[in-house]
Amino acid sequence: MPPSHTHEHEHDNSHPAVGIQQQPHPRQHEHKPGSAAAFRWSIVLNSALSGLQLAIGFGFGSLALIGDAVHNLGDVAGLLLGWGAERLSARPASARFTYGYGRSTQLASLVNAVLILMAAAVVIVEALQRLGRPVEMSTGPVAWAAAAGIVVNLLSARLFGHGHQHDLNRRAAVVHLLTDAAVSAAVLGSVLLVSLTGWTVLDSITAIGVGVAVAWSGWSLLKESLAVALDGVPREIDRQTVEATMLELPGVIEVHHLHIWGMSTSQNALTAHIIRTPGAGDDMALLHEAKRRLAALGIAHSTLQLEPPPSLHPADPPS
Repeated sequence: MPPSHTHEHEHDNSHPAVGIQQQPHPRQHEHKPGSAAAFRWSIVLNSALSGLQLAIGFGFGSLALIGDAVHNLGDVAGLLLGWGAERLSARPASARFTYGYGRSTQLASLVNAVLILMAAAVVIVEALQRLGRPVEMSTGPVAWAAAAGIVVNLLSARLFGHGHQHDLNRRAAVVHLLTDAAVSAAVLGSVLLVSLTGWTVLDSITAIGVGVAVAWSGWSLLKESLAVALDGVPREIDRQTVEATMLELPGVIEVHHLHIWGMSTSQNALTAHIIRTPGAGDDMALLHEAKRRLAALGIAHSTLQLEPPPSLHPADPPS
């Protein structure tokens, strides 16, 4: 057994333990099959939808539909950023960028949030200005365009499947799409009310509601994106659970200098110092078991350093 004061490091999967086959955790796949097609088709569909809604909104006098189109354009820009960032994140690490390009997905999510907030501000300001001067609008074409918005956005969100919950970049794209589907539904509802009552002011009121809803989703995404950019513990990781899992390992009496962060929007990393009772067992076996348990919690990249209890540290040399 190595001396109790020896520090040992275990990095990623460089030296797998004999008899243990460590499978990648489902949350750690950086580039999932079909994601490129999801981004590509969502961009095509939403670009066509935005053009249609802008043309009908300006042509038939619906500010709420124009607001929906503006948000759809934000979708297109966000999807382009997200797609590009995901492609970058799949590139291998280099001598300079030793962690690879995974951070690009985090930056894309941050930019997406800003775009959502900007689109919301434009719609709200314009709607407030139009409250006192409502314009006539033709409800038929606007209703069809709003209905098309619901179908296109729900279909686009469906293309990303169920795996988007564990990737902030893809989740940002789905938030765009689902929010805009709800916006289109609100526009459709207001158009039907206008056609029944003739109160065109409802279009401006709906546009304000649309802007507020869009701003709320953008603000939530901005807060989470900033937390990730500042190396906060990923939302899906419970720090206390991670620490408790490591303390359950044989002979471990303390875990400190514990840091957990996202290397990208879908890959998590951890560093920690582990104090272990001397003679509690094989150190390398402990490290491999720790990595196996951490991978099960969604952390595939870990660096662990073993330390003896403070009472066994060699005395500091005289100064």
